[in-house]
Amino acid sequence: MSQGWGTLDELFEVLTWAQLGIHTKPCALLNVLGYFDPLLAFMDHSIAEGFVRHEYRRLLLTDIGPERLLARLDEWAPPVVTKWIARSVR
Repeated sequence: MSQGWGTLDELFEVLTWAQLGIHTKPCALLNVLGYFDPLLAFMDHSIAEGFVRHEYRRLLLTDIGPERLLARLDEWAPPVVTKWIARSVR
């Protein structure tokens, strides 16, 4: 089965929604055989370079084992981050 770029777009869109406080649900990747290792390294590099705040790394849970990942999802709590801009509600 072939996937397109939309799959990655959707992942980052949901992470962005979490970052903006549109939802407070956990996001997760099951990292089978290290498939997502390069993507996770890029994300960590973005944080190390100051492009993304380190608190936002907690928005994405990863694990190689489905049972552990499900357990982490159950235990997850959204990070508390002071926003530099607030959403206005009309």
